[in-house]
Amino acid sequence: MSSLAAARADNFYYPPEWDPKKGSLNKFQGQHPLRERARKLDQGILIIRFEMPFNIWCGGCNHMIAKGVRFNAEKKQVGNYYSTKIWSFTMKSACCRHEIVIQTDPKNTEYVIISGAQRKTEDYDIEDAETFALPADEERGKLSDPFYRLEHQEEDMRKKKEAEPLLVRLQRVSDSRHAEDYSLNRALRARLRTQKRKVVEEEETSRKMGLGIRLLPPSKEDAASAAAVRFAPKFDKNSKDKRAAIKASSIFSESSTSTLGNKRAELEAKRRKIKATAASALLAGRDKPLSWQQDMGFRKR
Repeated sequence: MSSLAAARADNFYYPPEWDPKKGSLNKFQGQHPLRERARKLDQGILIIRFEMPFNIWCGGCNHMIAKGVRFNAEKKQVGNYYSTKIWSFTMKSACCRHEIVIQTDPKNTEYVIISGAQRKTEDYDIEDAETFALPADEERGKLSDPFYRLEHQEEDMRKKKEAEPLLVRLQRVSDSRHAEDYSLNRALRARLRTQKRKVVEEEETSRKMGLGIRLLPPSKEDAASAAAVRFAPKFDKNSKDKRAAIKASSIFSESSTSTLGNKRAELEAKRRKIKATAASALLAGRDKPLSWQQDMGFRKR
């Protein structure tokens, strides 16, 4: 349903009963293309978004309405200045719903408050604001006269020379500020890139050494501290004694050595027993008479 509503809001939905021969979709539905903005179009009024051209005081509650505040205003033509139309804008303030009417002034290229408000007058010192005074309306019209410009050309050049140091100084400050920002940003980014490359190299070196952490770069202080370390002579003597004891000891443990010795003793006892039994049997056989087979065999040999 939401997608259908969005399509109808954009005038992309055409109902089944619509026929192109009946005209546009707005004409078929009996509505204006501007919808609610054109509800008073028969009276010559169109609803628009009007932006306040200057600061004003509200006539109903004396509340200040700042420049740039937007209103839903009724726009209508109230006259002509030669061939230029004069438009009137009627709106209601948001603070007290007081009606404010403002018209265009094509003659002076300005807006004029007709009713419901009062323009806020703001005076300031030209030197404090560091601005230039604009020429009056009478002098502004004379600027199109070449003879008037020629008469005031020398004075204008003098004013330009007086104001040139200030303008040059402001321009120089602005340029140096932008250049300084760019140079600082460039130096910072270059330093960050160098640091990233250094970190990658240190991690790669640690990985080649089989370490899971990144080693800090060597420094002269660390090298001097390591070179200043001196081990006591007792440490060397102890290490030599331990090494000699290791070389002199058996590679087998005590339990395995004792077991091996017991097995050797048992085998030696069995061997002696067998030899003794064989010797006694041999002596006993010589005392008995030989059979004729043994005698024949002995003689044959």
